[in-house]
Amino acid sequence: MTPQAIVLMAFLLAYGLFIVLPKKRTVVSLIAAFAIVGLRCISPQEAFWSINWNVMGIFVGTLILADVFMESRVPAYVAEVIVNKAPDTRWAILFICIMTGFISAFVENVATVLIVAPIALALARKLNINPVNMMIGIAISSNLQGAATLIGDPPSMLLGGFAKMTFMDFFFYQGKPSIFFAVEVGALVSFFVLFYIFRKNKEKTQIVPIEKIRSWFPTALLVSLIVLLALSSFFDAGFSYAAGILCMAFGIFAMVWEKFANKASIVQGIRKLDWETTFFLMGVFVLVGSVTATGWIEKIAVFLSGMIGENIFIGYTLIVFLSAFLSAFIDNVPFLAAMLPVAVAMSDKLQISPSMFLFGLLIGASIGGNITPIGASANIVACGLLKKEGYNVKFMDFVKIGLPFTLVTLSAAYLFVWFIWR
Repeated sequence: MTPQAIVLMAFLLAYGLFIVLPKKRTVVSLIAAFAIVGLRCISPQEAFWSINWNVMGIFVGTLILADVFMESRVPAYVAEVIVNKAPDTRWAILFICIMTGFISAFVENVATVLIVAPIALALARKLNINPVNMMIGIAISSNLQGAATLIGDPPSMLLGGFAKMTFMDFFFYQGKPSIFFAVEVGALVSFFVLFYIFRKNKEKTQIVPIEKIRSWFPTALLVSLIVLLALSSFFDAGFSYAAGILCMAFGIFAMVWEKFANKASIVQGIRKLDWETTFFLMGVFVLVGSVTATGWIEKIAVFLSGMIGENIFIGYTLIVFLSAFLSAFIDNVPFLAAMLPVAVAMSDKLQISPSMFLFGLLIGASIGGNITPIGASANIVACGLLKKEGYNVKFMDFVKIGLPFTLVTLSAAYLFVWFIWR
């Protein structure tokens, strides 16, 4: 069997198992990666350099800082203030969803859900209301805004690393409004969807303040990191090392500060990190790298280009909505990692700039995960928290909120990117 055939079989088998065995996805990705290297389909050196170490640095460093930020209790305190100032439950929920989206633009989605969930559940208990819809609203708001900035979520980091985009490129790229504004257009119309969903929750809200801020220092660290990431584009235009080094440096500094300020254990802090997703990402990088190295990306691009012919609009529409549909059922990280080279190859075939296809791919893969409870890690975490509280989220209960939310937000972002980048 040729290396090309082995790589394709390993890739398809791994992605199939990601769907069937979502809890074992890290083991699957690592076994597949080691098998490809062990069978000499690619060399160990090729496997090592296929991993985007800059993206890995951003991911791990941001997770560390997000955990310290959460322990400072600043996000929970701010959420309490918002709830107490809201005129009724409906507006309190909407304010919490807006705050969730804001945090998620700068903090990884799962961490964002964990930051906001305690306040949402406390509100539900005090008012004796079912928290299911509110928690779903928090999860999908987090997923939407996670695509807005370079550091919001792994898919954005993947795109940034692949396309050599800086932090500021997510706002303005090549002189045009970029991903951030496409996501915010989607967020604007999503407000009306959420308002309709929670329109009947008109109870007056009032929570007894219990959160006390431990320190503003992690907040200052997070703000400083965001500013430095924006400035890093001036000395690392190729997005090759600076962002990853900055995030890791801030993460390590935050962990050391937590050790001395709050007597926290560094070892326990390291253990608490999401190492499963970290190693999963590394395995996926190797898988996608092997597919690219053996020529499969080019073949897929030729096939898709043949389907759409010379019609750029059909090609763009196919990428966006195919990405959204598939991301509703499979993890968007491996899907996006596999499709980024395909989008560029399709653009080359059509002799156009790849920006539109890449942006369409990101918004489709990120927003599409909102359709089902298994479409994104934040959804799974939100449903898990609800289960601990005694609420089982049925598949269709999630879809009833996630599907209309996705259709409205995706359509708005999709049209924005088309009109700006066509």
